[in-house]
Order: sequence, then C-alpha cells, then structure tokens
Amino acid sequence: MFTNDSAAQPAPSPTALTRRNLFTLAGASAALAATPLAARSFGTGFTHNVASGEPSATSVLLWTRYVADAEITLTWQVSEAEDFAKPITEGSVTASPARDWCAKGVVTGLSPDRWYFYRFLAPDGAASPVGRTRTLPEGPSATFRLAVFSCSNFGFGWFNAYGHAAEANDADLAVHLGDYIYEYAAGTYPSADQANPDRLLAPATEIVALTDYRLRYATYRADPDCQRLHQVLPMIAVWDDHESANDAYKDGAQNHQSETEGDWAARKAAAKQAYREWMPVSDAPYAAYQVGDLATLFRLDTRLEGREKQFSLETVLAGKTDPQAAIAALDAFRTGDWANPDRQLLGQAQDSWLAEGLAASTAKGTAWQVLVQQVLIGNLKSPQSLYAQLGDGLPDYVRQRLTAAAMASKAGLPLNMDAWDGYPAARERVFKAALAADANLIVLAGDTHNGWAFDLTQDGAKVGVELGVCSVSSPGFESYLSTIKPDVLAAALVAENEQLKWADTAQRGYMVVELTPARATTEYRFSTGVKQRSTKLAGTKRITTEKGSGTLAV
Repeated sequence: MFTNDSAAQPAPSPTALTRRNLFTLAGASAALAATPLAARSFGTGFTHNVASGEPSATSVLLWTRYVADAEITLTWQVSEAEDFAKPITEGSVTASPARDWCAKGVVTGLSPDRWYFYRFLAPDGAASPVGRTRTLPEGPSATFRLAVFSCSNFGFGWFNAYGHAAEANDADLAVHLGDYIYEYAAGTYPSADQANPDRLLAPATEIVALTDYRLRYATYRADPDCQRLHQVLPMIAVWDDHESANDAYKDGAQNHQSETEGDWAARKAAAKQAYREWMPVSDAPYAAYQVGDLATLFRLDTRLEGREKQFSLETVLAGKTDPQAAIAALDAFRTGDWANPDRQLLGQAQDSWLAEGLAASTAKGTAWQVLVQQVLIGNLKSPQSLYAQLGDGLPDYVRQRLTAAAMASKAGLPLNMDAWDGYPAARERVFKAALAADANLIVLAGDTHNGWAFDLTQDGAKVGVELGVCSVSSPGFESYLSTIKPDVLAAALVAENEQLKWADTAQRGYMVVELTPARATTEYRFSTGVKQRSTKLAGTKRITTEKGSGTLAV
C-alpha cells in the first residue's frame, strides 16, 4: 500500500522576519508559476531555485542547482536582512556535472532559534532567488511547529499542500516522510485516464538508471509549490520506497525486475545518489535533531538500511481454495514466520542507535521523542464487515488483495505487510526501548495516502501515539473502494482496530504538529483537490495528546 559575528545582537522577531519577506518571495513564486511545467527549460544558470535542510542549533545545509558549460564555483551568503547589505557569513561550493550541477554547503556558527536569509552568487554576479531558513532552538523552548508531508505524485495533480503550507507561513520546519517522487512510467500510476494533462512526466519511461532518476527529480523540483516550500522552510526528509522502487527493501523491490532492469544494487545506488544530489539532505542514513528541550527528532530509514523482504498474504494463501485450509495456512504463518523474533525492519545497528538515543533524550529532560519515519507502526486489520459491500467492478488484483486481507483479519493478522505490522518483533523492540526510556513517544508516518491517529500499546502498557499523514496528491482508499462511503469505511476501520482512534480515507493534504512542553497538537489540513492549482482548504481536524498520557484526544 500501500562564522557568525552577530551572536551578541538581539535576535530579530521570528514573526516579523517571516512575514516581512513573504511578498518578495511570493512574487518569485508567482513568476515561476506563470510558466507551464512542460515548457520550462532547465538551461544554464540557476534552474531550480534554492532549498535548505538538516538544521541544528548552529548550522544548516544550503542547496541550489546551477548549470554551466563547465564545473563552476558558487558563493553562498547568509544574512539577517533580506537585502544582504551586510552578510554575516559566506562560503563556496562547486556545481559540477558529476553531481548533476546540484551544489550543497553546510553553514556553521549560526545562532540558535533564528531565521536567516541566504542566496548563491555565480562568478558573473548573477544571484539565485533568496531563500529563508532557520536554526533549531537551544535550551528551554515554548513551542515548535512541524509541517509534515508524504506521497507527492506529480502525475495525479498539483502539490497544493506544499502551496498552502508556504502561504500559511506558520511552521518552523518542513518534514517529508517519503515518496517525494514516484518511479513509474507515464501512464502507469497514474494511468493515462487518471493523469492530470497539465502534469507531463519526464522521463516518460520508468526510472531505473541514474540519468532517469535525475531527470525525474528535475521534473518534480520544477513544480512551483515544491520550489516555494523549499525556498521558505528548511526540511528534514526521509526516503520511502518510490524514491527507488515500489515496496523496496534492502535486497530488492516489488517493482524491480532484475531480468530486464539489471542489478538491484546498481539501481538502489543510483536512486540514493540522485536523492542526495537533488535534496537538501546529508548522506547519513539516519540521524537525530535536537529541538531545544522540546523534542528529539529521530529520522529513521525503514526502507533500504535493514529491511528484510516483505511477506505476502497472497503467497501464504496461494493454492488454498478451501476456507479451512486457508485459515490453517494463515494460523501457521502467524505463529511461524510472521512472529520470527529475529526479523528486521531497521536492522540491528539502527535498532541499537535508536534505543540509545531514546534513553539519552529522556535522560536530559527532553519533553518529546519523535520518530520521523515512513510507514504505519500502529496495528491495522481489515474490517471483515466491509467485504460484502465491495460490489462489482473492482480490478482483480484489488479484489484478491482485499479477500486476502479479510481472511487475514479473521486469523488475527494485519492488513499491510509492508508496514511495521509485517515486522512485529521489530516493532516490539522499538516499543520496549521507548518504555525502558520512559519516552513520550510520537510516531509520524506517511506511505498509505490516508490520515490515521493511533494510541500505541505494548502488552497493555501505553507506549505513545502515532499520527499518519494523508498524501499530498496520491489517491487513497477512495480511489479503489469507491463503492463504500469514506465515512463508513473510516468508522469500520476504527471499530475493528482498538488502537485506531481516527481515520480519514478520502482527502489529500498535510498536517502541522505543534509541540509545547505540555502537549502536542496536530492539525490535519485537507486540500480542496489536486486537479486544479489552489491553496484553498476543504477543512481541518485537530487532535491533541498531553505529555505523559500516551493517548490521543480526537
């Protein structure tokens, strides 16, 4: 399924700084949007705006792309004023064809909890657009807001969630939980009749080689709202499967056929390289970010670092035409392979790193421990009551998958083997580490295209909560369960699953997570649609959790 010499100066007001430059940056965005994506040239000069990421209290990573006739040195500048009359620090980076002309540099010596402007300069004096970034707070902190995104499929429509977040201008950091791009050929996902005619995909073929991945990123990053989001907010990003291939794991992927697409290791390396070229990210597979005394954000890799191959319910049921034989096979699977205590999702090294990090975070008095990761960790079973409502007209693969899910639910097995549900021993290790650390755990998840809110438990003990974000543009349950009303489906899912407290199975958008010392509040913001470019919202949903409660108020 799914070096700064201004530390002694008073810090400018974050609110004033963010708002006073919105008009200038919005003008650049409007000019960009006036050019149709299909007609836009990726010629010489600055081609894809600017971006920032990997923030700490004193540093941030800056990104741009500059195409030239030969390798070229760019100068970056950081300023507290938008006019750059007195830059506080500068340095140089190289734009080279070896990295697809993408240039990244890390700025150090900055002051904590402060907004900054930045830009790049070419040797001839040409300047990039001006970007805005900020450092993380240090010490006691009153509030911090994360704008959280997942699953942005270019072909299905516009990235209106990105546009709204930039326009709302009320977050401190963007977080992308993966599926930032999709690997499929044009006409595959979306199909030709589902595709938005204004969104022409390049390359038109499935991306397999390094040049393919690079061009796909160039296409996505030409989107005006994608550029705008990166221009005004630093981002922490993780990859999920579609940055390489559908249902990826460390040794392969469902959508990789070695007989026609070559060696998986080569494709995975190409995918990683293009991602690290085009995104404002470090090369570390996983990392932690300290947000004052409010939160430790743990960026995890649940895809390519340690994940073993997913189980398939269809494979377990293959050839079992008799219901009793099918249930017997599922029972054997549930107590056998599925329950294997050694099964890995993060891998042993990342498991240990996370457990140690959770303990260290709580030991120094950090209020919240937040997992920034890809797939749902809450337990989710298919409602058996819905099978009779499916009706006719479903594609065979969908009906087969739903039939398997219904039978699995009857046998006490979850719906999605690609999520943490497919790796129960790995989930138990994380939950026990969180309990041992006395963590206030918040898990952020994407991947499914739908919205979810879970209370998380382990052997009856409250572990924390999970907020699953709906997609930016990829369709959810409503696209293939159209015969069931979304509110009926959501209610059935909540009724079937004890940990699940709320679900939305029909809307696109994003969420803003506000952290304070006492509580965390999540606001789901739903786009009016993705077929037309718009920042209008269809509605919102707020969910809170009090520190120490391990439960959600929905």
